[in-house]
Amino acid sequence: MMTIRHITKGIFNTYIKQNNMKKLFRSTTDNRIGGVCGGIAEYTNSDPTIWRLLFLALICAPFPMIFMYCLAWIIIPKK
Repeated sequence: MMTIRHITKGIFNTYIKQNNMKKLFRSTTDNRIGGVCGGIAEYTNSDPTIWRLLFLALICAPFPMIFMYCLAWIIIPKK
């Protein structure tokens, strides 16, 4: 039985393939805690160390960066 979730997933995947768009995934090869920084680095073709240092620096910021990291860990799928 096809649900709306299956239909929209198929439409979204077709759109991505037709427009050569990249998808954001958590890294399974370059991960320290959850693979979030490694996945962002793969998506942006940059060094994951830069993203890790950026997240470390933002932990001291007023906005709760640890919460944002955990949220990204939950939302971003693995490859």
